[in-house]
Amino acid sequence: MAHGHGPEHGRSKMELPDYRRWKIEGTPSETVQKTLAARGYMCGFAKKVTFFDVFFKGFKWRFPAFVVAVGAEYYLDSLNKDKKHH
Repeated sequence: MAHGHGPEHGRSKMELPDYRRWKIEGTPSETVQKTLAARGYMCGFAKKVTFFDVFFKGFKWRFPAFVVAVGAEYYLDSLNKDKKHH
């Protein structure tokens, strides 16, 4: 018994909504989109994502943080060299 929760056996195909139903033409969203486009705003979803964007996003902050962390590690390691018992 399925109890009204879909087919009893096997998998059913996923039904996708009709793409024509979800267009923004003639809606307030279209007006907002045109206003933002006139101001030069390009939605982040419309921008092509490149290999460079993925790996170097935030690089100007991550690289200096990495250098500081490595420097702190070497400094703290040099303080503990005389305390090692091996």
